[in-house]
Amino acid sequence: MRRNLTPPEARLWRCLKGGKIAGVKFRRQHPIGCYILDFYCPAAKLAVEVDGAVHGTPGRIAHDRRRTAWLETQGVTVLRYPALSIRDDLDGVLAGIRERISGR
Repeated sequence: MRRNLTPPEARLWRCLKGGKIAGVKFRRQHPIGCYILDFYCPAAKLAVEVDGAVHGTPGRIAHDRRRTAWLETQGVTVLRYPALSIRDDLDGVLAGIRERISGR
Protein backbone atom coordinates (compact mmCIF):
# COMPACT_ATOMS: atom_id res chain seq x y z
CA MET A 1 0.00 0.00 0.00
CA ARG A 2 1.09 3.53 -0.70
CA ARG A 3 1.10 6.08 2.07
CA ASN A 4 0.72 9.12 -0.12
CA LEU A 5 -2.13 9.65 -2.50
CA THR A 6 -1.52 11.11 -5.93
CA PRO A 7 -2.91 14.65 -6.32
CA PRO A 8 -6.01 13.42 -8.22
CA GLU A 9 -6.62 10.71 -5.60
CA ALA A 10 -6.25 13.25 -2.78
CA ARG A 11 -8.70 15.60 -4.50
CA LEU A 12 -11.27 12.84 -4.93
CA TRP A 13 -10.72 11.54 -1.39
CA ARG A 14 -11.59 14.95 0.07
CA CYS A 15 -14.98 14.61 -1.66
CA LEU A 16 -15.61 10.96 -0.71
CA LYS A 17 -14.53 10.71 2.91
CA GLY A 18 -16.91 11.05 5.79
CA GLY A 19 -20.06 10.10 3.90
CA LYS A 20 -20.09 13.25 1.79
CA ILE A 21 -21.39 11.36 -1.25
CA ALA A 22 -24.95 10.07 -0.86
CA GLY A 23 -24.36 9.55 2.85
CA VAL A 24 -22.22 6.44 2.34
CA LYS A 25 -18.71 5.96 3.62
CA PHE A 26 -15.70 5.11 1.52
CA ARG A 27 -12.42 3.55 2.55
CA ARG A 28 -9.19 4.37 0.80
CA GLN A 29 -6.61 1.80 -0.27
CA HIS A 30 -8.89 -1.03 0.77
CA PRO A 31 -7.70 -4.62 0.18
CA ILE A 32 -9.97 -7.19 -1.47
CA GLY A 33 -8.32 -10.48 -2.31
CA CYS A 34 -4.88 -9.76 -3.69
CA TYR A 35 -5.87 -6.28 -4.88
CA ILE A 36 -5.75 -2.86 -3.24
CA LEU A 37 -8.61 -0.64 -4.33
CA ASP A 38 -8.11 3.11 -4.50
CA PHE A 39 -11.50 3.73 -2.86
CA TYR A 40 -14.16 1.28 -1.71
CA CYS A 41 -17.71 1.75 -0.45
CA PRO A 42 -18.78 -1.42 1.39
CA ALA A 43 -22.46 -0.39 1.58
CA ALA A 44 -22.68 -0.16 -2.23
CA LYS A 45 -19.97 -2.76 -2.99
CA LEU A 46 -18.44 -0.09 -5.20
CA ALA A 47 -14.78 0.43 -6.06
CA VAL A 48 -13.61 3.73 -7.53
CA GLU A 49 -10.26 3.62 -9.31
CA VAL A 50 -8.21 6.61 -10.42
CA ASP A 51 -6.19 5.79 -13.52
CA GLY A 52 -3.02 7.70 -14.28
CA ALA A 53 -1.16 7.58 -17.59
CA VAL A 54 0.38 4.17 -16.86
CA HIS A 55 -3.08 2.60 -17.11
CA GLY A 56 -3.07 3.35 -20.85
CA THR A 57 -0.31 0.87 -21.68
CA PRO A 58 -1.35 -2.45 -23.29
CA GLY A 59 -0.06 -4.57 -20.40
CA ARG A 60 -1.79 -2.45 -17.80
CA ILE A 61 -5.05 -2.37 -19.76
CA ALA A 62 -5.07 -6.19 -19.80
CA HIS A 63 -4.23 -6.32 -16.08
CA ASP A 64 -6.99 -3.84 -15.22
CA ARG A 65 -9.51 -5.90 -17.23
CA ARG A 66 -8.58 -9.09 -15.38
CA ARG A 67 -8.73 -7.26 -12.06
CA THR A 68 -12.15 -5.77 -12.81
CA ALA A 69 -13.49 -9.15 -13.97
CA TRP A 70 -12.31 -10.80 -10.74
CA LEU A 71 -13.77 -8.04 -8.57
CA GLU A 72 -17.10 -8.39 -10.37
CA THR A 73 -17.13 -12.12 -9.47
CA GLN A 74 -16.90 -10.92 -5.87
CA GLY A 75 -19.95 -8.70 -6.37
CA VAL A 76 -17.92 -5.47 -6.54
CA THR A 77 -18.75 -2.88 -9.20
CA VAL A 78 -15.71 -0.97 -10.46
CA LEU A 79 -15.82 2.61 -11.71
CA ARG A 80 -12.62 3.78 -13.37
CA TYR A 81 -11.84 7.45 -13.92
CA PRO A 82 -8.81 8.92 -15.65
CA ALA A 83 -6.83 11.21 -13.37
CA LEU A 84 -7.39 14.00 -15.88
CA SER A 85 -11.16 13.68 -15.43
CA ILE A 86 -10.77 14.33 -11.73
CA ARG A 87 -8.71 17.39 -12.51
CA ASP A 88 -10.92 18.72 -15.32
CA ASP A 89 -14.42 17.46 -14.46
CA LEU A 90 -14.63 16.61 -10.77
CA ASP A 91 -18.34 17.46 -10.67
CA GLY A 92 -19.01 14.97 -13.48
CA VAL A 93 -17.00 12.28 -11.70
CA LEU A 94 -18.90 12.84 -8.47
CA ALA A 95 -22.22 12.78 -10.35
CA GLY A 96 -21.27 9.41 -11.86
CA ILE A 97 -20.42 8.00 -8.43
CA ARG A 98 -23.66 9.33 -6.93
CA GLU A 99 -25.65 7.86 -9.81
CA ARG A 100 -24.07 4.44 -9.34
CA ILE A 101 -24.68 4.50 -5.58
CA SER A 102 -28.32 5.52 -5.97
CA GLY A 103 -28.83 2.67 -8.44
CA ARG A 104 -27.67 0.07 -5.95
